Amino acid sequence: MSDPLKVLSSMATREVLDGLVRAFAMRSSLPAVLESAGGVDVARRVGAGERCDVVVLAGEAIDALIADKRIVAGSRTDVARSGIAVAVPAGAPRPDIASEAAVRDAVLAARSVGLSTGPSGTHLLRLVERWGMAEALRGRLVQAPPGTPVGALVARGEVALGFQQLAELVDVPGIDVLGLLPDAIQRETTFAGGVAAASPQPDHARALLAFLAAPQADDAKRRHGMAPPARGGGAASDAEPA
Repeated sequence: MSDPLKVLSSMATREVLDGLVRAFAMRSSLPAVLESAGGVDVARRVGAGERCDVVVLAGEAIDALIADKRIVAGSRTDVARSGIAVAVPAGAPRPDIASEAAVRDAVLAARSVGLSTGPSGTHLLRLVERWGMAEALRGRLVQAPPGTPVGALVARGEVALGFQQLAELVDVPGIDVLGLLPDAIQRETTFAGGVAAASPQPDHARALLAFLAAPQADDAKRRHGMAPPARGGGAASDAEPA
């Protein structure tokens, strides 16, 4: 019997991939294991040549690993999409986030604001710069350590307002999710998978990626706050909104 397929992913896709990887193993009789960590850490490990078979990260990180020849060229497979959401501790006052101005005011009024080291955190920092609020928020922006969900900081009361991918907030106890950022300032991230160049089982890795991207997996993604990948019209953009 072949060794289990090793899947490395960021924390953003951990919950949905956990069930899908197990379902693939049952249906295909190909054993597979999932290991999730902070996206920055996963990219570093894969970049250093760690042995694995499938890598699932934000699309731009997969593209960088392809350029570095750590992911097989042509193997990128878009798996899911996720927007950025906002959360507060359970039972706390719920600020308005229906417009860009409302979100800006909520951030400025919060005693502390939690953000990630991933795409959602980068996007929030750019918004803060665009709003000219970097100085006003000095000392109030709390970046969660890699691998630590922003929702955990919110639940513990360490931050009053948290921003992260919806998929990383929906299942966290002790918080209230206010909803997605409004369209004017939303940044939707496409999460993609690729076959690791170090994989000894590239054909099996491709089979797993096809399973993760198939329409039959769409309901599982929606249950975990994610949307299916764009199909037929190319991959969804990771670009910042104008």
